[in-house]
Amino acid sequence: MKKLKAKTGIIWAILGLPLIIILSPGMNSFSESAAKLPFVKINPNYTGGEVARQIISPNCTIDIRKPVFNGLTGERKNGFVQVDWRGKIPEEIIDTIDFNLDNLPDFRVHILTKQERTEINAFNSQSQKLIISTPTSYGWAIRVKVTR
Repeated sequence: MKKLKAKTGIIWAILGLPLIIILSPGMNSFSESAAKLPFVKINPNYTGGEVARQIISPNCTIDIRKPVFNGLTGERKNGFVQVDWRGKIPEEIIDTIDFNLDNLPDFRVHILTKQERTEINAFNSQSQKLIISTPTSYGWAIRVKVTR
C-alpha cells in the first residue's frame, strides 16, 4: 500500500509539473486581475482600517482610522485603532486623538521620533495601551489597543 501511495504521488507530481511551467508566466497578470474583483478586500488588520477622520496641517496630515475588531471567526471584544502621521514629521509629536468621533479626546500621544519613544495617556476606559509605534515609509504610525 505504501508503494502504491508513493508511486501515485510521483505520477501526480510529474503530471502537474508541465501545468505549473505553462501557467507560471501568466500568474502575475492573473493575480492582478483577481485583485481588482469587487469582492476582494485587504483585511483591515493589515491596513489599519478605513480612514474615519483626516486632519490636515501645512506640514503633516493625520489619518485617524476606524477601530478594527476583526477576528478569524467574528468580531472581537478587543481591537485597535491606528493613527498615521503623513508628510514632514517633526521630532516631537504631541496630539490629542478622538477616535470614536464623539468630540471628546480619547487619548493623548507624545512621540519623540528621533529616540523612537512613545507615551500614551488614556482619557477613557476604551483606550487601553500602546500596541506599536513605528516610523513608516510615509511618516509615522501607532496602534492603540481599544475595547468596545
